[in-house]
Amino acid sequence: MATRRHVEVTTRRTRRRNPVSDCPLTAALAALGGKWKLIIIYWLAESPRQFLELRRLMPRISHKVLSEQLRELIDDGIVDQERTGRVPAPVIYSLTDYGRSALPITEAVRQWGRGHIDRF
Repeated sequence: MATRRHVEVTTRRTRRRNPVSDCPLTAALAALGGKWKLIIIYWLAESPRQFLELRRLMPRISHKVLSEQLRELIDDGIVDQERTGRVPAPVIYSLTDYGRSALPITEAVRQWGRGHIDRF
């Protein structure tokens, strides 16, 4: 019977490239765009949260997609993760100072969305 070894590998992912160089809007949308990233930032603005807390707050997001979105936000320096012990201990996600700089954008989009909902 073959045994599997779990080898812990820690690698720092390289930062994703801006698809259109020197275009600030494209850079912003690459970092914050998509269906879930601003929602994740919104919930992390209130307080640091564990993965399962985020899943409860966003019941329609899949485990895979939440993991991917958090990974991208971490790679872009917007979200930080703190391991609370040995695997499989919970990981706490929080906004970095750089991530907090996106809060005015998040609030502006939220307010615009509220007006859009009220319009219809």
